[in-house]
Amino acid sequence: MKTVFITFKKIAPFGLFVLLMTLQACAQENFGGLALYTVRDDMGGDAKATLKQVADDRYAYIEAAGYNEGKFYGMEPGEFKSYLESLGLQPVSTHMGMVTLENADQLIADTKAAGFEYFTIPVPPMGMFTFNPENRTMGMKGSMEEFAEILTTLGKKCEAAGLKLLYHNHDFEFKDNEDGIKPIVYLLENTDPKYVNFQMDLFWVTKAGADPLAYFEKYPGRFKAWHVKDMDEQGRFAPVGQGTIDFGKILAEQEKSGMRYYFVEQDQTFDGLQPLEAIKISHEGLSKYGFE
Repeated sequence: MKTVFITFKKIAPFGLFVLLMTLQACAQENFGGLALYTVRDDMGGDAKATLKQVADDRYAYIEAAGYNEGKFYGMEPGEFKSYLESLGLQPVSTHMGMVTLENADQLIADTKAAGFEYFTIPVPPMGMFTFNPENRTMGMKGSMEEFAEILTTLGKKCEAAGLKLLYHNHDFEFKDNEDGIKPIVYLLENTDPKYVNFQMDLFWVTKAGADPLAYFEKYPGRFKAWHVKDMDEQGRFAPVGQGTIDFGKILAEQEKSGMRYYFVEQDQTFDGLQPLEAIKISHEGLSKYGFE
């Protein structure tokens, strides 16, 4: 690296101000993660250009949600990994909602080849997830015992391949089911943290009326990743810092929760705001709460 020496007395005051601001901007490192589900339409149009924009917006790592027929957003796993590296983006997690016991080995191999660390299951897999379009409520069918067994089996496969398995929640896991059982509690108490841990979506926990801090206290170390997603006064998704969730209070318990990575995510945008605009606002909002 060439060292450049600058003699400040030769620079006019305004020029010095511009130089200092430029140097300060260059010194700012990218930080935080983005769940690419937020910009899924843009990724479907021009994945490479969208990823460059994510890097330009100073995100440091990503979570994918676009795997199909052995490719991530149309790129072979190795190509996807190399392109991310060229942008200075780290592949950390990928959502794999299509996983089954039959296709798991191939999905895990592709996840590993793309450089990811976490294999994340976003909903109960293998047909267990339910969605009612009339009232837009989510849930699951089948027994909790079977659900925990599936996650454990997949977690063991991930562990053998050098990956880590996470389960991502919505709101229904934090509510009592028809048997009076909270799915999240059952999973926490009936899975081995060696094989199964969790990605806490802070919006959906809040939507369920649950307290993230209470879960960190009772189950420390189990929540390895977070989705940082704000909620406006109407209960809708909002950019980080534009809503009502006190992320500062939650972030103060990061160590207890076990969180190693966090991802900005916004499932939908409203009032004309575009996803690529929303992720810029959210990245600025992260600093408000002390995220690094």
